[in-house]
Amino acid sequence: MVRSEREFQAILRRLELALDASQIGVWEHNVDTEELHWDVQMHRLYATGLSVQKVNSALWLNSIHPDDRARALEDFNRAARNHGDYSSDYRIVWPDGSIHYMRSRAYRYEDGAATTYIGAEWDVSADVQLNRELQNQTAIAEARSIALEASTAQIAYAAEHDYLTGLPNRRYFDKRLRELVKADVERLAVLHVDLDYFKQVNDTAGHAAGDFVLKSAALMVASVVPSSGFVARMGGDEFVVVLPDFGSLAELEMVAQHIVRLLKQGVTYGEVLLQTGVSIGVAWTDDGRSENLLAESDLALYRAKKRGRNRVEFFAPHHKVELSRDRRIAEHVKLGLKRGEFIPHYQVQVDARSQQIVGMEALARWQHPTRGLLDPEAFLKVMATLGLMAELDTVILEHVLKDRRTWQGCGLSVPRIAVNTSASRLSDPGLSEQLRHLRIEPHSISFELLESVFLDEIDDDVLMNIATLERMDVDIEIDDFGSGHASIIGLLKLKPKRLKIDRRLVMPITTSREQRILVRSIVDIAKALGIGVIAEGVETPEHARLLRRLGCDTLQGYAIAYPAAAAAIGDRLLAEQSAATLVLSR
Repeated sequence: MVRSEREFQAILRRLELALDASQIGVWEHNVDTEELHWDVQMHRLYATGLSVQKVNSALWLNSIHPDDRARALEDFNRAARNHGDYSSDYRIVWPDGSIHYMRSRAYRYEDGAATTYIGAEWDVSADVQLNRELQNQTAIAEARSIALEASTAQIAYAAEHDYLTGLPNRRYFDKRLRELVKADVERLAVLHVDLDYFKQVNDTAGHAAGDFVLKSAALMVASVVPSSGFVARMGGDEFVVVLPDFGSLAELEMVAQHIVRLLKQGVTYGEVLLQTGVSIGVAWTDDGRSENLLAESDLALYRAKKRGRNRVEFFAPHHKVELSRDRRIAEHVKLGLKRGEFIPHYQVQVDARSQQIVGMEALARWQHPTRGLLDPEAFLKVMATLGLMAELDTVILEHVLKDRRTWQGCGLSVPRIAVNTSASRLSDPGLSEQLRHLRIEPHSISFELLESVFLDEIDDDVLMNIATLERMDVDIEIDDFGSGHASIIGLLKLKPKRLKIDRRLVMPITTSREQRILVRSIVDIAKALGIGVIAEGVETPEHARLLRRLGCDTLQGYAIAYPAAAAAIGDRLLAEQSAATLVLSR
């Protein structure tokens, strides 16, 4: 089909419009004569201020960034030598000094003896900048991902290992014991090791010396354990040795006595010999049943201490008589529950920055009729052993709600109160109904998980109760995070409002860079999951300063306040709120 001149002119106008809209410049270069022709858009791209079609090639070459000039010229020369098409990317410098990224493409045409390159060129600065920003963001995201993975791995390791000695902790012990049972290990022994005179070392030589003794004891005990077994620190000055497939009771006796001899030598701290010792309770099974080993070794340990310490005792059935005696003690505890002798004391929690009271933790105390006010150490272990924790939780919560109403009746604004809650109570199918009868005000109470709970194995009753608590606006908090009581998987499932960093991780941050890094990792993971962070064990202003810098939201500890009775807490709330009112009135 033959087109008319008018049609060609129309096509040309449309092409010029398209080129103008796309801001693509067109150029033509005669290889033989070195003539170079630019259209108007090329002059705009290079900001020449000219409009002539025929230009000197030096105009193009001198506009190219000095660092790109040789490469851009070589790209063109190589295309000419190879009789191929041309492609190049380079930077140009405008007269005002600004830098622009250009992309140039051209096809080679031969007409008789003449060789010509006809090309197009356009500004890709925006694409380059976007790509650079994407690369930067990708690099930042990858760095954050690597940091989060490292923090997660560190937390996962810390969850199964003791921060002081590096030994496996209670969480690891329970997991490994289950694995041994599943592996059908029939002969299994547990040696329950407890340091003698450790309290005296702490009292006379200080906590630093006590920590040194614990680390030394851990090394000594671990040195005796064969490769098939392992040793774990259960907390305080207690260790547990697990020996699968042991040869004989004589072998268990030999291992235990070796530990006694090592620890009896004492530990040299500086220039002082710290005298220690160890008592060991041994329990074993040769039928693959391990569910009672820890309790039985604990009973044997109790007997070893009772008979003079620095000795080894093997569990025997008659030791259960001593357990019966503990149960009689428990009867007194039960009677104390009925008489209302168990009451809460409160330790306030403050905002890390404003130092204003933002919460309180209710701590159980026993107002014993003859022995006076008793701390939890005097009764919690018995209660936990005999399944009375849920009943204690109920009593304390009722007291807390009563105290709260009393404070409100005095015109006080009462912050959130956290109550320790055992896993057994949280799994109680009747918990929801019990709480509804208490008429808890929204956002006034938090349930703080107290026991060593494997949160990655939450059962249906617990999940159902948690859902009910959320509907009632009762928060869930995790206590002692980082001690092995809670896992990251559990956090994802449970979705608590807050977590409390274990005081054993907080205490060393003033002297240990590693501990500060670990606490920061916990804070970072909590923030990533939208969980508030409470630090307990804040015993000095330096603790408070470091924890505030590490990103903790709330502080709790002796540097903030000691636990106090309800009346004293009411006075403190009144004083703080009166002071705030006075400031506002000025």
